[in-house]
Amino acid sequence: MLWTPPHVGELRARAGEALLHRVAGPTVHQKRARFHGAPGPRWFGPERPVRVVHTDVAMYVGGLAALLLQSLHPVAMAAVAAHSGFESDPWGRLQRTSTFLAATTFGTAQDAERAVLRVRRVHDSVRGRTPEGVPYRASDPYLLAWVHAAETACFLRAHQRYGRHPLDPRAADGYVADMAQVARRLGVVDPPETTAGLAARLAEYRPELRATAESRAAARYLLSHPPLPWPARLPYAFLAAAAVELLPPWVRARLDLPYATRLLLPLARPGGHAVVAAIRWIMPAAPR
Repeated sequence: MLWTPPHVGELRARAGEALLHRVAGPTVHQKRARFHGAPGPRWFGPERPVRVVHTDVAMYVGGLAALLLQSLHPVAMAAVAAHSGFESDPWGRLQRTSTFLAATTFGTAQDAERAVLRVRRVHDSVRGRTPEGVPYRASDPYLLAWVHAAETACFLRAHQRYGRHPLDPRAADGYVADMAQVARRLGVVDPPETTAGLAARLAEYRPELRATAESRAAARYLLSHPPLPWPARLPYAFLAAAAVELLPPWVRARLDLPYATRLLLPLARPGGHAVVAAIRWIMPAAPR
């Protein structure tokens, strides 16, 4: 029996709900209703670029690229490997991150402040030493600045390549400035507020970036052994290749890329556009 449009619509809805619950958790609809619908002042109005970027599913590419880039800082990666649970609880970590982004981007000022306070409390408890004996603490403004710059750059770069409505140069600067507002509240000192300033900040960290055992393990896990059922592995492989291709060549050269990912790099852009379009098609729209 051939499928009819109602069957296709049902399949689309089921796939979208499954993905949404994976990314944002079992209470996603309650959180969405609160962050988008609760009355009260917000950090960002509906016209702000941060809302445009964080609403678009190009964030899937940008988020994965950010994790790979962040992993190249040996001190930051040592802290992630020891404390984040990215392998033992990958979906939980993703859900906490997506909730933080939703609360600070769309939620009321009260919800956003609570989200920042929760993250700062976690950061205050994370400290230790790298395998080389270098001490670290997650609340260190220097490490926070690195994490912030890497994710801001990757989110924006992914949006400009795969987003439905790429930003003009003024709006791109506005996005960096919006992200800086959140970064200051997390403890980042003097975060960049323009794309030029963001590029300069990333360049300051470049001499420190290198592959480590922890970064190699993270790349293998994210690119070769994602916690996904087999039917989802092929589209994820193209999404992962798109995330890797998004990174500058000098970053890719320092990553220990699996052979399959390197093989897909020539197809990364068309594959990335196809997967992003598919996610956009199945993903339920956020409340207005």
